[in-house]
Amino acid sequence: MTCALRDESPMVKAQLFFGRDIEGRAPVSDAEWDAFATDVLSKNFPDGFTVMDAQGAWRDQVSQKTISEPSKVVIVATPGSRNFEQRLDAVAQAYKEKFQQQSVGLVTYPVCAKF
Repeated sequence: MTCALRDESPMVKAQLFFGRDIEGRAPVSDAEWDAFATDVLSKNFPDGFTVMDAQGAWRDQVSQKTISEPSKVVIVATPGSRNFEQRLDAVAQAYKEKFQQQSVGLVTYPVCAKF
């Protein structure tokens, strides 16, 4: 990949989408999210990440209903490493297990960036 600006390098940008609703209890609280970010995100992305509040919607595969819920979007950019995919998978799996989620969304892009 050729980058448009001379100081940029090819990287991979990942966006992860975390729903906060949990069936049978209150949504993931800010304190629970902060603990997850500290314990899981920081461990897997020690070079940094960005978190944004969002409102997401998705189709429940069991009920076939569209569900709208408060969400978090995490953005990570990395030059790419052999274990980046495994770290993304570990984060998603930890969230699904801890907060009884069906899935965590993931979108990746090739980008050029500098930090």
